[in-house]
Amino acid sequence: MQNTTFAQGAAARQEARSRAMANRAMALLDRAAPPLLKRRQEPKIYGRVGDLEVRLAVTRAEIKLAQRLRFQVFYEEMSAVPSRLAQFRRRDEDAYDAFCDHLLVVDVSAGRSRLDQPKVVGTYRVLRQDIAERRLGFYTAGEYDIAPLMDKKPGYRFMELGRSCVLPPYRNKRTVELLWHGLWTYVREHHIDVMLGCASFEGTDAKAHAMALSFLHHFAAAPPEWQCRAHDKLYVPMNLLPKDKVDAKAALKVIPPLIKGYLRLGACVGDGAVIDRQFGTTDVRIVRPVERLDPRYFEHYGAPDEKRSRIAVDA
Repeated sequence: MQNTTFAQGAAARQEARSRAMANRAMALLDRAAPPLLKRRQEPKIYGRVGDLEVRLAVTRAEIKLAQRLRFQVFYEEMSAVPSRLAQFRRRDEDAYDAFCDHLLVVDVSAGRSRLDQPKVVGTYRVLRQDIAERRLGFYTAGEYDIAPLMDKKPGYRFMELGRSCVLPPYRNKRTVELLWHGLWTYVREHHIDVMLGCASFEGTDAKAHAMALSFLHHFAAAPPEWQCRAHDKLYVPMNLLPKDKVDAKAALKVIPPLIKGYLRLGACVGDGAVIDRQFGTTDVRIVRPVERLDPRYFEHYGAPDEKRSRIAVDA
């Protein structure tokens, strides 16, 4: 009985902390946000293909649309467990949203809602190192020890990617390429040297992904100068199968498309997986140094010294 009461009390305290953190984040957006979140202005558009447009969120309302999309994908479609506040608001939100940038893919053919809001069908959350160091640090530092990597690369500008999702009807090559066009333009705009973040396998049983995790461990591991390791208390081994037992073809069939896309671009993988029980996923660390990107990427998305997107509206 005492254990049950203690657990209920701990859950209530965690719920209260989550509510307070979300409320503080929204207060930051109201009171301390930069001017671009305070007044209505034209969106910052990075490019357009057909009816889809990639842009940065410039208002609190647009950030809420990204949060609602994340809730729909992570909590309603996938296995994330919402707090009571998230369930009530139908938004995936945390304290980081107030100071991150939010990349949006908008379907301009869908028109605007009765509240004059665009239809957001895809999103990425990005956090630059200079902002992270003034605020709460990088979000994924809670899973991986990235400080040694950053200490080894003092002249490099890091940027964290996260909360990537796309509505089911829009999960196609065009939408993904739009997001990457937007990301690459943002990277060049802010002179970013390294992109990092976590990518996920659905489910919390690492053994269910033994072939894929073992493939990443043996064939996609970051070299020593780019390696970072999951925190000891969270570390889940990825070398579940010996190298000679890994069937690369079978592994690539089950690796999530986003991770395969990262690998094609030249990304590498950190040491150890982490189980994220809130989101119901098995996470792996992705590191994408710009200097390691496949040159074929530049042919399609633009060279590092190009300042504008090749699919800019006025290109």
